[in-house]
Amino acid sequence: MGSEGLPAVTIHVTGFKKFHGVAENPTETIVSNLKEYMKKKGMPKGMVLGSCSVLEAAGQGGVSPLYQILQSAINSKDSESSSPGRIIWLHLGVNSGATRFAIEHQAVNEATFRCPDEMGWKPQKVPIIPSDGGISRVREVYLGFNSLLLFPYFLAN
Repeated sequence: MGSEGLPAVTIHVTGFKKFHGVAENPTETIVSNLKEYMKKKGMPKGMVLGSCSVLEAAGQGGVSPLYQILQSAINSKDSESSSPGRIIWLHLGVNSGATRFAIEHQAVNEATFRCPDEMGWKPQKVPIIPSDGGISRVREVYLGFNSLLLFPYFLAN
């Protein structure tokens, strides 16, 4: 008893394909190459890289594939741990005008696109998840300093 150690932390990563104004999305390149890169560099102890999926940059058209990815990850057993561990979902988005990395800590339940997505959808002030409340519904996450200690490992290696 007690020798089992902590359950593994599984990280699932998603990124977007091309979209209006961003013909070559860097997140597609990162996500597509991440498994091979981490195979060479190695993961930190107690961490497992789960799925790495590239998503269409499409609102409504992207929902079904996203749910399939989520369900697949939930149903799959972690090959390195017999007990379910913690799961982290990391989505890499793109802001074509950004000059550095940013971590978003707030989400609003609103879809407003300045240009149509890759499937032609151009919502204006539409709830993303209608059952989650109106467009003023806000979700916030606080990531303490210790939570961010993982990022320098990936950036330095």
